[in-house]
Amino acid sequence: MSKIAIVFWSGTGNTEAMADLIAQGVRAKGSTADIFQASDFHASHVADYDAFALGCPAMGDEELEDGEFLPMYEEVEPKLAGRTVVLFGSYDWNDGEWMELWEHRAEEAGLIVADSVIAKDYPDDEASAECVRVGNVLGE
Repeated sequence: MSKIAIVFWSGTGNTEAMADLIAQGVRAKGSTADIFQASDFHASHVADYDAFALGCPAMGDEELEDGEFLPMYEEVEPKLAGRTVVLFGSYDWNDGEWMELWEHRAEEAGLIVADSVIAKDYPDDEASAECVRVGNVLGE
C-alpha cells in the first residue's frame, strides 16, 4: 500500500475536482491519498510519501500560478528528484502548453513524471476517467 500526496492550487474549482478524482483512483487501489492545498504542503512533507500528484491550472501566458503554487513547487522540487509524480491541471485558452513546459522542467530537475492529465475547464467524462486512471497508477 502506497501513501500518495495530492497537492494542488485551484482558482475556480476545476483543478480541485481533478485532485478529488485522482484521490478516488488512488484509494480504489487500496492506497492512502492525502490531499493538500499548495499553501499547506512543504518540503518537510516529502519524506512522508511514496509518490505525488501535483496540480495547477494554466495561468497568464501558460504559466504555473505564482502566488501559492509556484513558491511551494520551487521549495519541494529539489526534494522530489528521483520520486514519481503525476502532473495535472486545467486550462481555458490556448492548447495546454503550460503542461508540456512543466513536464520538461520537472524532468530536467530529476523528477520521474509517470503521467500528466489536463482538462479544458471542468473535467469532462474523458478527463475525469484519466484522473481516476492516473490515481490507479499511483496507488498500485
